[in-house]
Amino acid sequence: MIRLTDLRGLSITPTSVASFVPRVPAGDSDLPHVVEELMHSVRHNGLSALVDQAATFDGVDDLEPRTTPAELSRAASELERSLKAAIQESIRRVRAASEDSLPVSATTEFHTGGTVTMRHVPVHRAGVYVPGGKAVYPSSVIMNVVAAQAAGVKEIVLVSPPQAEFAGRIHPTILATAELLGVTEVYALGGAGAIAALAWGVPELDLNPVAVITGPGNQYVAAAKRAVRGVVGIDSEAGPSEIAIIADATAHPEFVAADLVSQAEHDELASVVLVTDSWELAERVTLSLERRAAEAENTERVSSALGGEQSALLVCDSLEHAVWLSNAMAPEHLQVMVSEPEGLLPLLTNAGAIFVGNYTPVSAGDYAAGSNHVLPTHGTAAFSSGLSPLTFLKSQQIVDYDKQALSHIAAHVENFARAEHLPAHAEAIAVRFRPEDDGA
Repeated sequence: MIRLTDLRGLSITPTSVASFVPRVPAGDSDLPHVVEELMHSVRHNGLSALVDQAATFDGVDDLEPRTTPAELSRAASELERSLKAAIQESIRRVRAASEDSLPVSATTEFHTGGTVTMRHVPVHRAGVYVPGGKAVYPSSVIMNVVAAQAAGVKEIVLVSPPQAEFAGRIHPTILATAELLGVTEVYALGGAGAIAALAWGVPELDLNPVAVITGPGNQYVAAAKRAVRGVVGIDSEAGPSEIAIIADATAHPEFVAADLVSQAEHDELASVVLVTDSWELAERVTLSLERRAAEAENTERVSSALGGEQSALLVCDSLEHAVWLSNAMAPEHLQVMVSEPEGLLPLLTNAGAIFVGNYTPVSAGDYAAGSNHVLPTHGTAAFSSGLSPLTFLKSQQIVDYDKQALSHIAAHVENFARAEHLPAHAEAIAVRFRPEDDGA
């Protein structure tokens, strides 16, 4: 069961705090090499490599990756009515929040003339990875596709592992969600091979390379996305799920325990952390966790995650220390369950998403709160952001000066150029003001 750690009285400072943070164990050191070989095979052998990998990793023989329009339509028509309603509500809310988050173009006009305009242009083609394995994730289809659509991406290709249970096809709920979103290019591909297929294309499948790859996955997918960064853009690192909860004595222990278990059921390596200044709350949460873990449908997975070295209940001297611990963790999901959260929120700078109060559980954000659940993990929230339309946008500056406007900065540009020993830069300015070379 999860360990209860007393940090009270210890010398916790902004400098030392990282040493008190629980972390997921180091991964397989051979993983990058294995992933590199899988991706190299797909890049050079195309479809045959993908067929071999489907047989090895997914238990699917005779892989047929391309999903037909008829399959998509049939999956949508057979979708259970209440689940369809939930999917449609999630789409509505995520789309509204995504569209409201779009950046606005801005133009700066200088009083001496000349303008600089910042505009935002979507990539033409994006690839979305939707994991399979331990569960089915129509919510991941929504989060990725809606963000890309809000950004204005014209071509969206979806990949998801083939399922032996469904005769080598993608899970029908994934297909149904893709159909509801209007995604027509869908392939039954999984793991590192799928990432390679998106990055470099597969001519035999008429699968063209994409500019950006997004979506969560297992350690193979995460390593593969890391490997193609620079060939294509990727979203944040999305590994095993993480939840940190900052709570004081006013928090409801059953709420806290339920929220911790909700993320523990994702994966045996899920990170589950409570940080509190109340020993009594921590003890009550411990008891609730023991009961809930035993009763959970995914009890083995939950118990493994709770008992891992990446999980803990930490009791510290103050909420100030709790903030330091949280920022050092930089968790994927952070819940703030204290009596006065307004005082803490400006200080909580490192988190993928923050959920405030007793009635904003992470599971609401996973599905229908309107926020995006594809978030940075393993501490990368300290420097990266969750998935949003910005992931699919390129910012460009448009600079427009006439001769008179240029004349006001000409001498400055020439001085810079000479200081940097780049005389041709200075000449590119000077030539425009010589009478014999005047192109006006």
